[in-house]
Amino acid sequence: MDQATAANPNINCTRLPSGLTVVTERMPHLESAALGVWVRSGSRDETANEHGLAHLLEHMAFKGTKRRNARQIAEEIENAGGELNAATSTETTSYYARVLKEDVPLAVDILADILTESTFDEDELVREKNVILQEIGAADDMPDDVVFDHFSATAFKDQTLGRSILGTPETVNGFTTGDLRAYLSRNYTTDRMYVVGAGAIDHDAFVRQVEERFAALPTGTDATAEIEKARYTGGDSREERDLMDAQVLIGFEGIAYHARDFYASQILANILGGGMSSRLFQEVREKRGLCYSVYAFHWSFSDSGIFGVHAATGEDDLAELVEVIAVELARAADSIGQEEIDRARAQTRAQLLMAQESPVARAGQIARQAILYGRTIPNQEILDRLAAITPDRLTDLAGRLFFSGNPTVSAIGPLGKLAGPSDILSSLSRAKA
Repeated sequence: MDQATAANPNINCTRLPSGLTVVTERMPHLESAALGVWVRSGSRDETANEHGLAHLLEHMAFKGTKRRNARQIAEEIENAGGELNAATSTETTSYYARVLKEDVPLAVDILADILTESTFDEDELVREKNVILQEIGAADDMPDDVVFDHFSATAFKDQTLGRSILGTPETVNGFTTGDLRAYLSRNYTTDRMYVVGAGAIDHDAFVRQVEERFAALPTGTDATAEIEKARYTGGDSREERDLMDAQVLIGFEGIAYHARDFYASQILANILGGGMSSRLFQEVREKRGLCYSVYAFHWSFSDSGIFGVHAATGEDDLAELVEVIAVELARAADSIGQEEIDRARAQTRAQLLMAQESPVARAGQIARQAILYGRTIPNQEILDRLAAITPDRLTDLAGRLFFSGNPTVSAIGPLGKLAGPSDILSSLSRAKA
């Protein structure tokens, strides 16, 4: 990581003797700072009988330590006008705060407290399990969320990568404080943790605070077994529900973070369905009026990815909607104009630079780069990679993405006229011909 700091003198990186990595970016014009701890561990690191445990641990971290109860944790940060939050994803978990610059030591102290001194009180565990059960129930009432869970489970069948982050009522109810402690000690080790700050922050002072307060973290370098390599399977998942619209997802295996075509995949998703000027929006909504919202996305993981299209429409328009999507995907493998690339590149550049005006977004970006690449990535390096994307590269990528494997179809609602993966492949072939 130290190599990248020369490109931005406001970024500093220190690796402590314990193995913990500390990265900061000073943003001199700010009076506040965002700081947090990012762990290279998420739902994918759960064992077969730990489904939902990573997310439960994230909740329980705020429910009391040896020095503070749950209310004191909330009150101390809010008495200073700050905010405290956390998030669990497939491959990472984060705990972060936003405070004024004079309260950075307080935020460091609280974050260290919840990650090294949590008591996992039995009564709090019972209550938090109930909260998560309500969260699972609420998510099940939202078909536009459920369709994504089913999509992942179908694309990566029988793998932790494809499981929902929340877990199931059965798995959540079965967890004990011993399970929490075992997962914590196995995954929350210094070699997998990054403490990042952005904004009004002094690197040297921050390093001293982190080194002192996080001294209790375990330092093992073989904390977990090798995670199972992703195996994209594809397939068909559909759930009939009495709804006004059918929620539909069509996807293909995508590109991993480290792959050469990572940035090209982002640009391709933008061209196909990244905004009101995109091909899918113009053709599906503006020209044909088949749905209110349609968009394309590209998710990357450490060793795989997903390229998908999401839309919702009534049962009578479902067959035409899917056919039009297939036609647009096939067209992308045939021709993409330079002006489309320029527009998508401008949007990506704007998103990159705008995000860096927010210390919260910037801290998250730095943490992700540190976890994925072992260094921060200078803006110019990203822009150079975007500049190297040509129409031929994108059409070649589209051909490999959409014509080389089994599609994944996930849908919820009235689905009588929904095409399956083989039908979509046939539509792609017809459109390509």
